[in-house]
Amino acid sequence: MRKWLPRLGFALLVVVLAGFVALATWEPFFAAHDEDAGSSGRIYSAEIVRDEFGVPHIYGETDADVAYGVAIAHAEDDFFTLQDVIAMSRGRYGAIAGQDGAQVDYVYHLLDARGTAERRYPALPADTRALFEAYASGLNQFAAEHPDELKLANLFPIDGMDVAAGFALRQPFFFGLNNVIGPLVAGEKLRPEFGPAITPDPAADDDGIPPARVIEDTTDHSAALGQEPARAPLPLGQDGALAGSNAFAIAPEKSGGPTLLVSNAHQPWRGGVAWYELVVESQEGWHYAGANFPGSPFPFLGHNENLGWTNTVNRPDMVDVYKLVMDESGTRYRLGDRWLDLEEKTVTLPVKMGPVVLPIRRTVYRSVHGPVVKNDNGVFAFRYGGIDNLGQLDAYYRLNKAEDFAEWEAVLARMDIPSTNFIYGDREGNIAYVYNAALPDRKPGVDWRGILPGDDPTLIWTGPVAYERLPRYFNPASGWLYNANNTPYTAAGPGSDLSAEDFAPELGVEMKQTNRSRRAWKLMSESSLIDRERLERIKYDTAYERTGYLARMFNEMAALDLSDAPDLAKARDLLLTWDFTADNVGSADAIALLTVRDFMSAEYQNNPWPDAREELAEAADHLMTHFGRLDPPMGELLRLRQGPGPYAVDLPLDGGSDTLRASTTWDVADDGRLAVRHGDSFIQFVEWRDGERVRSESIQPFGAATTRPQNAHFTDQATLFVQHRLKPVHFWREDVLANAASRKLVTNAR
Repeated sequence: MRKWLPRLGFALLVVVLAGFVALATWEPFFAAHDEDAGSSGRIYSAEIVRDEFGVPHIYGETDADVAYGVAIAHAEDDFFTLQDVIAMSRGRYGAIAGQDGAQVDYVYHLLDARGTAERRYPALPADTRALFEAYASGLNQFAAEHPDELKLANLFPIDGMDVAAGFALRQPFFFGLNNVIGPLVAGEKLRPEFGPAITPDPAADDDGIPPARVIEDTTDHSAALGQEPARAPLPLGQDGALAGSNAFAIAPEKSGGPTLLVSNAHQPWRGGVAWYELVVESQEGWHYAGANFPGSPFPFLGHNENLGWTNTVNRPDMVDVYKLVMDESGTRYRLGDRWLDLEEKTVTLPVKMGPVVLPIRRTVYRSVHGPVVKNDNGVFAFRYGGIDNLGQLDAYYRLNKAEDFAEWEAVLARMDIPSTNFIYGDREGNIAYVYNAALPDRKPGVDWRGILPGDDPTLIWTGPVAYERLPRYFNPASGWLYNANNTPYTAAGPGSDLSAEDFAPELGVEMKQTNRSRRAWKLMSESSLIDRERLERIKYDTAYERTGYLARMFNEMAALDLSDAPDLAKARDLLLTWDFTADNVGSADAIALLTVRDFMSAEYQNNPWPDAREELAEAADHLMTHFGRLDPPMGELLRLRQGPGPYAVDLPLDGGSDTLRASTTWDVADDGRLAVRHGDSFIQFVEWRDGERVRSESIQPFGAATTRPQNAHFTDQATLFVQHRLKPVHFWREDVLANAASRKLVTNAR
């Protein structure tokens, strides 16, 4: 008997080792592409010229050549992030990011992102598909030439359809789909942030903006789903709770000269939706300067020779939730007088746990309404604007090449880009603002804010409303337009603003203001001339209006009885001296910065209203613990940090979480400093002067090579950024060659 014991122990060890090896190696083979994936057989060639700030200018004979070069250039600067984006696009992010990544992969399958790509990508125009195939080819080449940088085996090669699947996955989260999926999966309460926003009491507002129509919200948006809000399980890079952007367009008669366009779309400074600046030019007429996200072959905003646009996130009610009526088996649901089978599919989620990747099986469901989630409260389907549509891949490409407003607007009118406001300017002096959203064409007279009966087939809409029903502005009498993530009914000033009464409530257009909106509307309305100097002052404004959530917060602070806490009373008294600016000058700026953000989030995102005493105590404790005083200069608290390495920076910042100069969200470092990670990011000023060529300037918080610490362009824009300064955009080839830091040809020819 004893002689068998060593043998048994050895056998068990072999089994354990075999199991470990299997768990450590199964996922790359399970997810591998065919070796020919991403190989179109086409030869691409591009020239990459980097200017003095390392910004790539990509030239090619064809548009596809340029897209190939875009992939190479971006990978040179940030292959780290591009791999994350591609892993998300293939449902393999959990093999990199563990449980957080697996949540993204679950949603990838729940939304059927790959299925959308397989259905819609082949029908795109051939030249659009050619861009995506060329882009995939560039990433494949970089991966093959840099195997030491790969995070995940067999992630490459990829093809254009893989890249397209990433668009299908990520786009819905710009209008907040995560705030529906998260609570549904957890069986918790849906946030009513997309419901009718109740503006503050108009009588309490003294900002001069005419109040939007106040809609009484009497709907329990989630009576069937429990009580508490859930955090969305989607680490895609968006700080959805505190997102913000600004955009401005000024007509020549108001600027005293040029058409002015300012892009100031706030995004995270790192990750899958961080801006990447580039200039592209082909011999097929594609010439554009702007910025994209990792995983895109073209810029999403910026300008060409004749026109330009920028975007801000809008928050229309784009998602409808249905409670399904199930039969006793739980496998069929009722629709009208029919019983239909609930589609189900078992998927495998790779979840990295230490040195191994575990295969976790999950079932995803679908009904004719859309994706389905089962929880303890029932079975719920949801449907969202832009569902099963990949037309945006072609639309952005056509917008890049549009030559005038009519051509540009015709692309938007297709309703292929699911959401985001568009603010426009051109060389002819036109300015425009389109509240762009694929708003569901809903049946009137229905409470679309609540949970809908899933057995009523008349509630399943089939597409968006007509473009003509969207709020839109073209050359308003005021001569200016703006948006700062606010209702579109304040955009052009007195006498030029649209009226909410002219738009149907089932459109679901948001009604809320932001402090940035209040400030922009006030400053621009007061300006007889908005020239470049004035517009810069407005864009970098750091002030708050004492109205809305700020007025309520300060009234509550003033009313606190702190007789039992003299130290806290000192903090409150200091806060009450604040001059309502985040300019890094006043002694109360730091404590105000720490206090304001949660109150802002409560109003804009319908989070629970904070307790004034608790918020004050937390801010005071933070300052005393890390600075030994309540009134350190705000610039010592709020920092632009990027490092480590020879080009690491640690610089003071200004701006707040809801100011036009935006420092929106931050990470709290061990030393108590706030390292900003989201806010003012890619900023671009564009000018068209009569009889002159377009010119523009731009800036980023760090530099072009954001994940290359040894690269001189890791942080070379940071000092300019904190000083409110811009750098030139070398749109014209002779200018970039005169300022070239490097120049090379790339090709996939062998």
